[in-house]
Amino acid sequence: MDTEALRWFQHVADGMTVTEVADIYGVSQPGVSRALSRVEQEAGTPLLQRSGRTLRLTLAGAAFKQHVDRLMVDLDDGIAAVEQLLDPGTGVVSLSYPLSLGTWFVPKLIRDFRVVRPRVRFRLQRSAVGEPGAISRLLATRAVDLEITTERVRGPGVQWRRVAIEPLLLAVPDDHHLAGATDVDLARVAGEPFIVRRAPSGMREKVLGLCAAAGFEPEIAYEVDDLPTVRGFVGAGLGVSVVPTVGAEATTQLGPVRFVPLRDEEARREIGIAWLAERRLLPAAESMRRYAVRWGATSDARA
Repeated sequence: MDTEALRWFQHVADGMTVTEVADIYGVSQPGVSRALSRVEQEAGTPLLQRSGRTLRLTLAGAAFKQHVDRLMVDLDDGIAAVEQLLDPGTGVVSLSYPLSLGTWFVPKLIRDFRVVRPRVRFRLQRSAVGEPGAISRLLATRAVDLEITTERVRGPGVQWRRVAIEPLLLAVPDDHHLAGATDVDLARVAGEPFIVRRAPSGMREKVLGLCAAAGFEPEIAYEVDDLPTVRGFVGAGLGVSVVPTVGAEATTQLGPVRFVPLRDEEARREIGIAWLAERRLLPAAESMRRYAVRWGATSDARA
């Protein structure tokens, strides 16, 4: 099978339209459609079915897609391995990370790593939301080499090392009675409405656990999808929340939101790096893995 056609099949199976694939690769829409038909002919059964303007996987397509994903990862690894044999200082590291670390932690880590390996390139992806304590589908399917996480993760063959500890803060509106406090116990807001992340969310579970340890069950007023929205709802006076520091950005105030350090013992979250033990990392990715673990131990990685 044509490997380019298999890549197009991957894109369509992941939700892209034929038009989008054609635009990205600079080919005609009929050309993409014919390539997909050839893949189906060689597979011996329909792999895609039309649903409105998009194509959806058939049962056979879903089974086939898992093998295509692994095949393309191995192919990319093979090409990268040859590149790195020709020039050991180069290579591509595929890295996934949660949205909340994209504004400070990941850029800082990559910046420092590129000081020692300036020609290594990165392929970055946002981690898909999964169950707390588990790696994302990206790492599980070997679509990425390494994954930055905001909690300890476990699973068969999963390796994890802590890189940093990020303090958690109480977020309150700037006219809140605790807005001027230097630090506070979470129990002080036991009777107030809370803004929390929608499940599944490791941050949500962390907040609920902190509240339970403080002796109360929070009154959840709103459930939202991301931390910027949490801060927006708090700033609008709709409740309080517990949020990560996001680097040095949120140590005291961000717009109409005040951030107060929590005295509670577990008011922190672990940032770590995860990889699959069974997968032999190529030199660039292995160098990044080792660097991240060492970087966390020797640099000011915490917020």
